[in-house]
This record gives sequence, structure tokens and C-alpha cells, in this order.
Amino acid sequence: MADMTRRRQVGGVELATNGGTGAGWAASPTTSFSPYTPVATSESAVWQDADGKNVYEKAASYGGRLPIPRQRKRPPPSSFTELIQQNADIIPPIVYTLLSCWTRFYNIGKANVVVWDEAHFGKFGSHYIKRDFYFDVHPPLGKMLVGLAGVLSGYDGNYEFKSGEVYPASVPFVAMRVMLAMFGVAMVPLAWFTAVELHMSRRACHLVTLMVLCDLAWICISRFILLDSMLICFTFSTVFCMAKFNNQQWKPFSFDWWTWLSLTGLSIGCVCSVKWVGLFATALVGAYTVEDLWERFGDLKMPPRIYLKHWIARGLCLIVLPMLVYMASFKMHFMILNRSGSGDSQMSSLFQANLEGNDFKNNPLEVAIGSRVTLKNVGYGGGLLHSHVQAYPVGSLQQQVTCYHYKDDNNNFDILRAWGQPEYRDTEPIQLLKDGDIIRLSHGPTKRNIHGHSIAAPVTKENYEISGYGNATVGDHNDHWQVEIVDDIILGNKRKVPAVRSLTTRIRFKHVANACYMRAANAVLPPWGFKQVEVSCDKENNPKDQHTYWNVESHWNSRMPSGDQKLYNSPFLSDFWHLNVAMMTSNNALVPDPDKEDILASLPAEWPWLHTGLRMCGWGDNQVKYYLLGNPVVWWGGSISLILSLFALVVYLLRMQRQYTDWKPGEWEHFLYVGKVAFIGWCLHFAPFLIMGRVTYLHHYLPTLWFAVIMMGHMLDHFFFTARRLNERVKWSVFIVFAGAIVGVFWWFRGIAFGIDGPIGNHQGLLWRKSWNIY
Repeated sequence: MADMTRRRQVGGVELATNGGTGAGWAASPTTSFSPYTPVATSESAVWQDADGKNVYEKAASYGGRLPIPRQRKRPPPSSFTELIQQNADIIPPIVYTLLSCWTRFYNIGKANVVVWDEAHFGKFGSHYIKRDFYFDVHPPLGKMLVGLAGVLSGYDGNYEFKSGEVYPASVPFVAMRVMLAMFGVAMVPLAWFTAVELHMSRRACHLVTLMVLCDLAWICISRFILLDSMLICFTFSTVFCMAKFNNQQWKPFSFDWWTWLSLTGLSIGCVCSVKWVGLFATALVGAYTVEDLWERFGDLKMPPRIYLKHWIARGLCLIVLPMLVYMASFKMHFMILNRSGSGDSQMSSLFQANLEGNDFKNNPLEVAIGSRVTLKNVGYGGGLLHSHVQAYPVGSLQQQVTCYHYKDDNNNFDILRAWGQPEYRDTEPIQLLKDGDIIRLSHGPTKRNIHGHSIAAPVTKENYEISGYGNATVGDHNDHWQVEIVDDIILGNKRKVPAVRSLTTRIRFKHVANACYMRAANAVLPPWGFKQVEVSCDKENNPKDQHTYWNVESHWNSRMPSGDQKLYNSPFLSDFWHLNVAMMTSNNALVPDPDKEDILASLPAEWPWLHTGLRMCGWGDNQVKYYLLGNPVVWWGGSISLILSLFALVVYLLRMQRQYTDWKPGEWEHFLYVGKVAFIGWCLHFAPFLIMGRVTYLHHYLPTLWFAVIMMGHMLDHFFFTARRLNERVKWSVFIVFAGAIVGVFWWFRGIAFGIDGPIGNHQGLLWRKSWNIY
């Protein structure tokens, strides 16, 4: 960075352009998340108007808005060298993109077996091709893209993707991997352009891009049929668009300003529609936006009408647009998966009845004593009433009663008369189930009666436990439940419902002895309950609590004719919310099992220091082996940079308090801006894993790593590449050392990403930490 700094007053805002590195920005009156009116400059260009005068020498209109700068037209190149010089800005990203194609595509089909989570996501892609409804804990956009890759590759969807199984010739797995690896390819040019938009020096831009190009974990995760490359790519695009938008702040409400604000919202919608981890990138943009609006609130020259327009613009582009993208992915999900499949029971009975191949609409219309039924909880995320032979290890020690989200014979219950009434016989007249009837629910496979008593539930302690007790001849008054009709979707309120109907009538079950209501509210049982949903008896009579509502889903009764109900379509918003709650419930159930050792799992505190890697496949001598492990220079350097940034911030604040002058105009704001993007982004992506209870793996850190890379580039840029006290020889020496280390370590470990052949013992020198289970 040159010692000379040119300063101008434009529209009441001081501008500074720093020579030497090509980095320049407008100084902000106060410290903020981003420069208030950023203006990019270039080593090779002087921004001039039509008269050839510097636009920054002209007075600007209100608010510091400058006329759109225009470059002086250059003559056509007269030599190849001049051509290279005139296109120096676009050649590096083109070269890096070609190199990225090599690192992501090279030997991508070497392992002809189903690797790691290809067993899940390949299967999900098959469901879209066959249009069978399924359930998963992740939003659908990424899996639809897997299905699209299958369609474009000519895959017919009829493969089960069993882990470790050799792909048959009919499955174009190489083409599918290549298409999905394109997201990994896109990460590299996005890294370059993001570093440019963050106004890093040219050397720092190269190092940041090299780190993304040569990180082994990012390379490895991009080469298979997985969602992670999409998640990371959209995380990159979100940060890039945010930085690009920040650089349009000097001309608010212009076309470019709206374009990049909208693209930021679009990226947020896409990253959240692949995995919910994308919400952390959303939080970063939210933090940036809040501080930006707060700074504008302090601008007394800004009219309230303009300030309100800023709020409306951000609300539309950063809240409404991402929500529309997210909801649109679910709308497409429902439209494509229109056939009955393995995930039906996660959805409402009415939704299932509208799927092709589902026979619910042929259920006997009205439910009667003696009918065999399945009971669906109406609450969002509710499952099917379920019981199994296993007993509670606490409380009554009787048979467990739960809610289960998959179809199973253990979901079947017989509706019988209460004790003391004549036993039901097939020869007697049909007795329809009506409001106020007192019944028993007998579990079909075990004949246990659904039983209530005044023992605390295992999870929801304020409620009573519900268990399975007795049999067809043994029982007591605690087996009695009173039917309360709530309403009917077709007939209306309960006064218009003469008897309980399957699918459409919503009912409650009141325990006669304890006056409590059967409830399933997505409280998940421990591993001894197979992480199924707890069913308890709620002592509070809340008539509006939908978790106490049930409907008859499947219905069998040989004495009654099949129905042919005219069904209403299930509302999209209801289905959308229902599925998201079910996803959240299942996600919360992904907790470590203390009775089992998961050799693939790792703790978040281990990730920044590469304490351990992850074997992605079998480790036999004749198998191609892949080990998910990052480039140690990148990971360790990024972690050290994060710590160094805090230390540097404290030192600089102390020196500023003592009236030392370390900064030229605009430099302090830029230092804070990039530092906040990197550090806050890293914290928002990493900290939640420290407090969440779910099982965690190394690949969960891969989106977080991007912010550590930005910080490493920022620290190297600040302390070396733009340092005024260092000469060019020292700067180039530092650059060559770090670039050589990044590329050299990548080349040394390349086998773990490209595939290791033969006995692993033949590949020495890979055990840099004893905790790595490579050998």
C-alpha cells in the first residue's frame, strides 16, 4: 500500500482511495458493520466522466450519491501481452475455475460403489423420479436437484442405493456425481469474486481462492451424490451477494442496488431450502442489515420517507423473497410426489387420501363398535397412535404407548365396549361410534388395553402416563375413554355430526377416571422408547389444543360397505406447516445414543483443529478409500486467524484510546467490516452446534470453514500484503510461502479426496495427528 492517500469531500462524506493494492472504499463517519458509502477503485482504471475529469472531484447530490462512473474507452490490444494486461481482472477466476473442474471431476467415478450418504440422498432422488411420497428431515430443494441430475443422466429411479453396494450398469452414477460436483466447482470463482468485493488485495484474493480450491474436505464432499456441496455453494453465494450489495450502498434504489439486494434474498432462500443450517447464513445477513439500518437511523439528513423505503426494500427482498423461495420448494415437492409412498404417515390423513394409490377414500364411511382403526394425531407433526411389547423402564413399568410416524401393524387398535357392557358380537346390529360413547381401545397385536392412571408421564411430568395393560378378559375402569367429537371437515360443527367418520371427523379421548385427555405433542422419548413421540394424558382441558385431536385414518370393518367419499383438497399452507413441524420433531430425535458408539461422530470443539477425520466408506485393502479431512494449513491457519483477529482488535482499541494514530482514512472501517463478516459469520455457524443436542459430524463444519478462510485472508492482507512498512520482496515471500504450503499439503494428501487404492499401510506420511484414524 502506498504511503500517499488521496482524500476528497463529496456530498459531506470523506472519501479515501489508497494506492498500491487497488483497495479503496469510502470512509464512514462512524464505525459500522460496513462502509456507509463504499466506492471501489482499481489500479488499472481511473474513473472519469465524459469530459475526462475525475468524478470524485465533483460535488455530489444529496446523501453522498455519486454519478455513475464510466471508464475511459481503451484501444484494442495490439499484442498478446497487452490483451492479458487489459483482462487481468477476469483471467484469474477463469483459470481457477478450470483448476476447480480438475479437482472436483478428476477420477470422480473411481469408486463404483454407494459411498457414505449417497445411500440416503440417491434414494431420495429416486423418489422424485418415481414420484413416491417420502419423508426426510431436510428441506426438499437439494434432493429435488439430485432427482433432476438423475433425470438428466437417464436414471430410471429403480435402484435402492444400498450402502457399499456396487452400482449396476443401469445407474449413471458418474454423470450424477459430475452434475452435483458443479456446485463444488462454483465455490472457487465465488471465493475469488467475494474476496474482490471485500476489497482484499490481489495477493489475498489469490490465497483465499487457493484455499477453497485446495481444501481436501471441500473437494471430497463435492464428488458424491450429497447435499453438502449445494449447501456450501449457496452459503458462498449469500456472502458474495451481500458483499456485492454493500458496494452498491452509495447509490441506493438504483437498478444494481435492487439487483444485488434481491439476489441476496434469493441466495438465502436457496441455502435454507437445502438444509436448515442455511438459517445461520440468514442470521449473518440479518446482523448486517440491522446495523446498516441503525447507522442510517442516525443520519439526520435522511428524510423519514427515504428511511422507511430502506426498511420496506429489505423486508421485501430479505424476508418475503426468501420465504417465497422456501415455500415454492415445498410446493414443487408436493406437486412432484403425488403417489403414495413410505413417508405418507408423516402427513395429515386428508393429504394422504389425495395421493395416487392410497385407498383411504374407500374406508367404510362411519366408524362402529368392533371396527379396527389407526388413529392419527391431528397436531402439526403428529403421528399414529402406536404400542409395542417393550415396557416403560420407569413409572408403571407397563407396555409403552407412543406415536409413530411410519405405517406398522402395531398402529392397529380395536374399538370395544367398556367393561361391564355386553361383549361385542358380529351377529348383533351395528352400533355406530357417537359423541359421548365410552369405549376401550384394544391394541391389535398384543390385545393390551390403552390404560390411564395417575402416574407421571416419563417426559412430560405434569401429565399422566398412558400405557398398555391387561388383555381381552383382564382390565379395570382405567381402560375407559369417552369419545368427544370436535367437528367434521365436511359436515361442520359437532351438532351436525351424527357419528364418527373416518378421515374427516376430529375427536378427543377423555379418560373417564382421571378426566384428562390423550395428547401427543412431539415430546420425544429417550432411546428406550425408540425416540418415538410420547403419548400422555393432559390434565388441562384445552378444547383448542390440536395435539389432543385425533382422527380415524385407516378403517377396517367387514360388516360395513366401502365408502366413496368426496374429498376436499388438503390446504397447501396446512401441509407446509405440518411437514416442517414433522421435520423439526424428527431432527430433534437425532440425539446420540449412550448405548451405542458412533465411530463417525465428532464433537464441535474438535473441528477447528482437525482432531479427527471421517471414514466415508469401507477400509478394506481392495476397496477405494475416502477420508473426509481438511487441508491442515487451511483449517489450522483459519482457526489461528480467528484468535489473532480478537487479539489485534483489543490491541488496536487500546492504542486508539491512548491516541495513537495507526490508520489512514477508511482503513479502520474496512478492517472492522471484513472482520465482522468473517468472525460473526463463523460464530453464527459454529456456536449453535455447541448447544444443540443432536449427533454431530465433521461435515457440519464445512459451511463454517468459509468464514475462517475469509478471516485468514483478511489477517494476511492486513499484517503483510497491505502493510506499509514491508517492501514488495517480503510481501511476495510471504505469499509464496503460504501459497506453496496450501498447494503442497493438498498434493501430499490428495489421495484421501481422490481415492486411495490398495492397503492403506502402503500410503505412509498421512498420520499428522494420532487421533486421525487413517491407519
